[in-house]
Amino acid sequence: MKLAEALNGRKNLETRISQIRKLMVNTVKVQEGDSPIEDPEVLMSELSRCLEKLERYIYDINVTNMQIVDEDGKTMTKLLAERDVLKKHIDVLRQTFDQATEVPGRYNRNEIKYVITIDAKSLRQQLDQLSQQYRQLDMKIQALNFSCDIVEQ
Repeated sequence: MKLAEALNGRKNLETRISQIRKLMVNTVKVQEGDSPIEDPEVLMSELSRCLEKLERYIYDINVTNMQIVDEDGKTMTKLLAERDVLKKHIDVLRQTFDQATEVPGRYNRNEIKYVITIDAKSLRQQLDQLSQQYRQLDMKIQALNFSCDIVEQ
């Protein structure tokens, strides 16, 4: 099984666990004389099975990510950490850029006037560069996901 397949399996399990949680919450209480939509015991049993599978996926994915090494000698775990931090950096700069380029509405001369304290053009260029780095790193990670087999322990 390829790493991408395991990641997809993990995502599907997480979705199913979320669905089970919602069903369980809806079956906890019913009006006297009514029966629940789903049998809570069956849901609990399915939840346990899904959680066991999820734990296996998470463990196998983590082991695999530590063993996959790119052409620069970086593990997949390192690449994922870099991508996560790059995304956070981009998010902060994008919010800052959006605030800096927002056109304030002034109705008359007596209202407060705001001034921009950063160079928005330079910030946009930095955002473009970081976004390109993010896309390239993400493509590298995706390529590894589809080319590397999962390590099952």
